[in-house]
Amino acid sequence: MEKKDFEAWLDNISVAFLSLTDLQKNETLDHLISLSGAVQLRHLSNNLEILLKRDFLKLLPLELSFYLLKWLDPQTLLTCCLVSKQWNKVISACTEVWQTACKNLGWQIDDSVQDPLHWKKVYLKAILRMKQLKDHEAFETSSLIGHSARVYALYYKDGLLCTGSDDLSAKLWDVSTGQCIYGIQTHTCAAVKFDEQKLVTGSFDNTVACWEWSSGAKTQHFRGHTGAVFSVDYNDELDILVSGSADFTVKVWALSTGTCLNTLTGHTEWVTKIWPIGREINCKCLKTLSVSEDRSISLQPRLHFDGKYIVCSSALGLYQWDFASYDILRVIKPPDLANVSLLGFGEIFALLFDNRYLYIMDLRTEKLISRWPLPEYRKSKRGSSFLAGEISWLNGLDGQNDMGLVFATSMPDHSIHLVLWKEHG
Repeated sequence: MEKKDFEAWLDNISVAFLSLTDLQKNETLDHLISLSGAVQLRHLSNNLEILLKRDFLKLLPLELSFYLLKWLDPQTLLTCCLVSKQWNKVISACTEVWQTACKNLGWQIDDSVQDPLHWKKVYLKAILRMKQLKDHEAFETSSLIGHSARVYALYYKDGLLCTGSDDLSAKLWDVSTGQCIYGIQTHTCAAVKFDEQKLVTGSFDNTVACWEWSSGAKTQHFRGHTGAVFSVDYNDELDILVSGSADFTVKVWALSTGTCLNTLTGHTEWVTKIWPIGREINCKCLKTLSVSEDRSISLQPRLHFDGKYIVCSSALGLYQWDFASYDILRVIKPPDLANVSLLGFGEIFALLFDNRYLYIMDLRTEKLISRWPLPEYRKSKRGSSFLAGEISWLNGLDGQNDMGLVFATSMPDHSIHLVLWKEHG
């Protein structure tokens, strides 16, 4: 048939075909297929695949594509990214999907980041870190060696760990390298706190002293306690130093002169924890908190206070008080655990430990999501020989705050055992 005649015939057939019912159209196609040979059937097969498998992500407006993608779980979306470059581009740019997925994992979200590809990368990093936590593979250990007697005092800030020992010395360590930056001769140390220029120590000799790192010189001595000093804090701007002692008192001092400004009484046991200083010097007791009416259940070391909540652990579990009303807001009983101590408490996670393990709890579900074995560290009822490292991640991981020191404790051989975040894979 000539081309001109074929085109005229095809037009006539098309008009007639369009006038048929759906059933008649199907019968017509069945008849034509039965008359077709291999070449026609192959042609039909190839074109049907193109016609039937419509790429809706490519055809739909981007806003509609994003709306549909929100109904899929992240794991399915990752699989969909493998379909084509176009799918990967569209799915990776769906910011809200990946932000929500990160939030569900307990990740911090910085809404100011506008890069559409950023949040998928954050999710991939987050899912890897959470898998490491679940598999108990998120941490690694290290040791600091240098003291020749018991290490009792520990204080951590900005990647630096200060240690005070019965060997009459204090040392400042770079946790990332394990190197000792400063080492100075002191008295026996039961508490330490430092900044770039100076070190403040509380001692078993019942005094507090201030030392200069660069020269090792003692610049101030605070005398007045009648028991070992187990906690210290200071504020240069306010020219104030506060100390808590085994004599059951807290003393407030003038940092520059060493003069005692106030002595706070009321405790019936050692004062092993004081909170960072405010502007009030003539303090009074606002409330005594306990977990049992007869105060027969003692609170464990390490109080958490953020200005809004007070949290402490006991044999009955973790207790959270509202600081405004002093009402108990929450009691968390870790499953299958007793006598765990609190290291840190945030909006998403809590860091706990006992004689065998370091634990991470998801506070949204109150379930333990990870643990890490601890060696036979040097036990201390007063809790001054261990501390948490970086704690910003307790309010939500973000891919940047899960690095550096997690936990430090002194060992019977006078070394310091460190638990560190493992680098991202």
